[in-house]
Formats: sequence, structure tokens, C-alpha cells
Amino acid sequence: MFATMPVNFRLALRSLNRNRMRTLLTMLGIIIGVAAVLTMVALGTGARGSVEGEITSAGTNLVFVKAGNYTRGGESVGIVAGRGAATSLVPADAEAIVEQVDGVLAVSPGVAVRTFLTSGEARAFARVQGIAPAYAEMYSWNISPGRMFSNSDTSDAILGRALADQLFGAGSDPVGQVLSIRNHSFTVIGVTDGQADDHADVVFVPWATLQGVLGLGHIESITLAAEKAGEASRIQAEITNLLRLRHGISDGSAETQDGYLAAQSSVGGIPDDFTVETQAAQALTRGLYTPAAAFALANLPKLDEVTLDEMSDTLDKASNTMTALLASIAGVSLVVGGIGIMNIMLVSVTERTREIGLRMAAGARSADVALQFLVEAITLSLLGGLIGLVTGILCAQAIGWSLGWPAEVPLAAMALAIGIAGAVGLLFGSYPARRASLLDPIDALRTE
Repeated sequence: MFATMPVNFRLALRSLNRNRMRTLLTMLGIIIGVAAVLTMVALGTGARGSVEGEITSAGTNLVFVKAGNYTRGGESVGIVAGRGAATSLVPADAEAIVEQVDGVLAVSPGVAVRTFLTSGEARAFARVQGIAPAYAEMYSWNISPGRMFSNSDTSDAILGRALADQLFGAGSDPVGQVLSIRNHSFTVIGVTDGQADDHADVVFVPWATLQGVLGLGHIESITLAAEKAGEASRIQAEITNLLRLRHGISDGSAETQDGYLAAQSSVGGIPDDFTVETQAAQALTRGLYTPAAAFALANLPKLDEVTLDEMSDTLDKASNTMTALLASIAGVSLVVGGIGIMNIMLVSVTERTREIGLRMAAGARSADVALQFLVEAITLSLLGGLIGLVTGILCAQAIGWSLGWPAEVPLAAMALAIGIAGAVGLLFGSYPARRASLLDPIDALRTE
């Protein structure tokens, strides 16, 4: 039986080629179904990646290191005031964090100053913030028009949208304009729509350049992005111990007590000359007096992990809902396509009754006849699956491009789609094939 498979495939292709329009219309349901399956997988993956990116840009994975340490009003809960301002935070501290703390995705040293900006006749008093290029990725900036500066760009600047409108007019394109900051010229190469921490009213320049303009030997902050938001607390603790060791405050052992504010003022030890906090904790304590903040964080020692779990659970539910919806659409299309194949194959059996009789009279067995029509149904379905495969990939790429999502179709999904198409042909082609095999040769030969 299987030795005749090549012949059956050739016969199937010849039969399908006789009525090309009918064949194409029959395959349409399979094409739509397979394309929907692949698009579902690609968009599901892309949507999840996009939402995870939004979670990241929301700041749940950020850790801030700031020079100096002063906690006001903590005496009532046993937190010392701290050392106040300090100039001991240096670029080498940022390098040490990258080298010695696991799970750090990106680092940006920082300095800042509020000063006057001038560009021709335009003048404004604003915050100038020195950052590294990785800062834009941490906050998922959308820079339009223009681009982000690189490590080799030393005199370029990025404007917040509100500041750009203030200096050059609403909706303006300031790319190419020159800003004068403390007698140093910067060329505007982009505008960011970032809203976090009032980014819209800030001009961003390379941190090393601003450090030189201000004549500083130290830095004022280090912004870090953790690879996983749930590890922000662990990274915070490791950075605290590392900087205490580097700044000669302790031998680097874990001397601090549990609790965010307790860690900042080193209860039970020498006060730090720096502050380390996660953005999740920062958001929770914003606007609270020190005792209230200490109480809140003492009861949520792993705030970032709780936040991550909740967001991941929400993301999983949304992803499952989308998958179920798109799978239903794909399933209905495949069933419709399968019914179409069954219908056309039944018509084909009727049209080719005399041919079936001739084959049986020439010695073909019922199983041979059944295999011929079954192969034809599977071939029809697989051709539709291949066309659907190409259509699905193109649709996924087009939709992903339009939405700005990463839409990739894994090989496993492609193989699954083709497998489903073949299974549909096998399932819905079985009945017509069986009906053809049960024809009586004599009656078949009498058919006109």
C-alpha cells in the first residue's frame, strides 16, 4: 500500500490542478485557520514581551544609589539621622557594582544641576541631568524626533518634550539646535516623551561631560536596572554591603537590620554615606513621614517580589485570555476548512465514480481506492497549511511592526500548524475515502 504513495500524491496533485479555483476556495478555511494559529502565537509572545517591557519601564526593576544619607525624624523608631551630604560616591563604585553584583542589567552614573539654558534668544531655567546611554533603556524612552546619544558622544543632549516646547515652541523639532549650559555647548540630537520623574522638563547630557563642566570628581547618583524585578531587594542589600566595604565603613559583612529605612541609616552600626533604595519602596514611602514609612516597609520586606508576583499573575491571565480567544477563532476556521474539504471530496467521489470503477476492475483493492482519496484530502489540506504558514508569518510581522511588538514565530509553532493542517485533512477526508472504497465496481462502471 505504502509503495504506491508517490503515485497517489501525483494523482492527487493532478486532480487538484484540474479545478484550481475550487481547490483554492476549499483551502481557504485551512489557510485562514493556520494563519490565525501562527498569528496567535506570534502576537501572544509579542504582547507578553511588550507588557513585560512596560512593567520594566514602570520602575519595578530599578535600584537607586544616591550620595549622602540623611533621614529626618527617625529618632522615634530608632533610626539615626545619618551623615548628611557626601562626596564619596565615585564612578569606580558603579564599575564595582557591575563586576561584583549579579543580576544587574544596566548602570547609569549620574550628576545633576539646576541652571540656565540658552539657545539663541531662547532661555530657560531647568534641571540638567548627566546620564549614561543605558538610562534611556531603563525608562523605555521613545525618542522622537532624533536618537539617543552613545558613549562616544560627549557634547550631545536630549530634551524632554515640555522643555523643548518651552524653548523652541510647541511641537517643534529642535534636533540640531545648540544649547549653552555653563559656557559649554551641547547639540540637541533628540526629544524624549518620558514622563517619569519629570523627565519632560529636563535636559539630559552625558554624565562624564557634565561632571567636567561642573568640576566634580565624584558623582551624585547611580541608577541600576535589575534583570528581574523580584531581585531588586537582593541587589539593594548586596550594593549596600559592597559600598560600605569600599567606603571603609565596615568590613563588608551584613551588619544592617531588616527593613528599608533601617538599612539606609545602618541601625546598630556606623551610618552610611550613601542611600540605596528600590523604586517600589520609593513609591510606597513617597509623602510619608519617616515613622510611617518605616512601619510600612517593615511589614513589606520583599515589596518588589510581591509587586512582581501580582503583575506576573495579571500578565498570565491576560495572556491566557488572548490565547483562548485567538485559539477559538483559529479552531472555528479549521473546522470550517475541514468541512469544506469533506464536501469537495464527496463531490469528487461522485464525479469520479466511473474512474473508481475502472481502477477496481483493473485490480485495485478497496484499500487502494480509500488511500487515493485520503492522500488527496491530506494533500489539499497540507497545501492550504503551507499557504497559511506563509500568510501567518507575513501577518505576524506586519502586525508586530505596526504595533511595535516583537512578533517571532518559533519553528515549533510552524511544525504544529502544519501538523494540525495534516490532521484536519486526515480527519475530514476519512469519510469520503471510505465512501469511495465501498463503491461496487459494476455499478461504478455503469455510471455515465
